[in-house]
Amino acid sequence: MKHLLLDLDDTLLDYSGGVDDCWSASCTMGCADGVLDAPTLVREVAASRRWFWDDPERQRRERVNMLGAWTKIVAHALETLGRSDPTLAGTIATEFARRRRARIKLFPDALDCLTSWRARGIALGLVTNGDATQQRDKIARHALARYFDVIVIEGEFGAGKPDEAVYRHALTALGARAADTCMVGDHLDFDVAGSQALGMQGIWIDRSGSGLPAECLVRPDRIIRSLTELNSGH
Repeated sequence: MKHLLLDLDDTLLDYSGGVDDCWSASCTMGCADGVLDAPTLVREVAASRRWFWDDPERQRRERVNMLGAWTKIVAHALETLGRSDPTLAGTIATEFARRRRARIKLFPDALDCLTSWRARGIALGLVTNGDATQQRDKIARHALARYFDVIVIEGEFGAGKPDEAVYRHALTALGARAADTCMVGDHLDFDVAGSQALGMQGIWIDRSGSGLPAECLVRPDRIIRSLTELNSGH
């Protein structure tokens, strides 16, 4: 392995951990006036989240402005409950954003592995979809930029994984051949299939140990539970 590309959320950072708790607390705060029942709003927001993100085109369009997306999710839930209130939707979404930011942490293996790879002379690239402001904030707060020779963020680059242009840009910046490069991430389509399409090794990090979904057609070149497995070569 001469070159390594890495995803950010749920690969280096525990992005999904605590998300339901953050929504529950934010919705409860928004129901403090007693007009809405908090558990009811929590359930409706959960349904709205599924509705919102399950549309691939909407996901692609909206994930570059996450606060806006969260506001739309809450607004849809409130409308479903018969209380259209854009101000409240914005307040709940902002509270959720604050709580999420506080909860996001590096996985315990991240920094040791990044340090080891750099010491071994492996060129590293960070390739992440999403909101440019939020992704840059995560990178800065966790002092990650120093480890990477190239950072490609969807909201800055203008395209996201699995678009070939994203991977080609990262490879060019590293001066790397696809055949000498691995891509590691948690998303089977974006990180694994997207990189494999260009001839890279697509490595799926399955931190929960859930295994490949039964209906999944993507076949990772390797499945790991932690970055340490890749670092050790086991």
